[in-house]
Amino acid sequence: MASIRDVARIAGVSVATVSRVLNNHPYVKKEKVEAVKRAIEETGYIQNINAINLKKGKTNLVGIVLPIVDHPYFSQLIQGISLAAASHHYKLVLYQTGYHEGQEMEALEMLKLKQIDSLIICSRKVSLDTIERYRQYGMIVLFENGGNTPLSYTYVDHYACFMDALNYLYEKGHREIGFSINRSDGTNSRQREQAYRDFLELKRLPYHEEYMVKDCLYLEDGERILDRFSRLQRRPTALLATSDQVAAGIVIASSKYGIAIPDDLAIIGFDNHPIAKAMNITTIGIPLNSIGQLLFGQTLADTVSHKEVSVHLIERMTV
Repeated sequence: MASIRDVARIAGVSVATVSRVLNNHPYVKKEKVEAVKRAIEETGYIQNINAINLKKGKTNLVGIVLPIVDHPYFSQLIQGISLAAASHHYKLVLYQTGYHEGQEMEALEMLKLKQIDSLIICSRKVSLDTIERYRQYGMIVLFENGGNTPLSYTYVDHYACFMDALNYLYEKGHREIGFSINRSDGTNSRQREQAYRDFLELKRLPYHEEYMVKDCLYLEDGERILDRFSRLQRRPTALLATSDQVAAGIVIASSKYGIAIPDDLAIIGFDNHPIAKAMNITTIGIPLNSIGQLLFGQTLADTVSHKEVSVHLIERMTV
């Protein structure tokens, strides 16, 4: 492989001149620029990006930790992050972890080894204590309410919006309300479940464990929820779904189970994905694209920051 010295020798210029041409330095004579370009083409010389990054002390790469990419929730986040990154001439490195701690640790080690400049963690399995030990190596930004963590984060108050949705259903006359979540040990899921328990206590309503369905994230999980409810002697009259994908799955499968939406079962989704708009699903609108841009902005900051993003209920036809 040709080196920069080979290019300089063939072009009849110094190594410093070749470097200036490669870096688009404005004060290089035209004939020397052309000579260097001819020499590069002749030798097939390729710059060593790793060496350049080492010299600059930065890679212009931002790592993104997320469990999956084939879900609108995470794809919309990535779109927002990507839009902001492009405007600042950064590129993204995606770590699809499947919630495996080992793969999340690989991303943290990449930060430690200076192979990326910063890290955005959209959802995680590894503990906050572990993540905090890596903050000395670069900016780490979380998409969750990190409480008193010394890390930057942007978050949605899932406790408050879940409570608002429950009260909305209560005001519509519903007393038997169920809900679905994805991971029971996830930060957002824990906040939603706590809101649910507090709501029942506040309204003096009984807790039915069978009204809570876990591991729900995709369209097909909607039918699984209906199948489970169809086996109950006393079924909920309303459901807060994990996401719009799950809510849509319920709507699609409802006729199979002889359930009228919303007369037999009212549904509220989350996120306001395009499918919720297309199917007129009542949902909690979460501006994921804008959140992605905020998360990227925090990676560029010199100081730690905590930002809450407001959300709102979008009334449609499923309640």
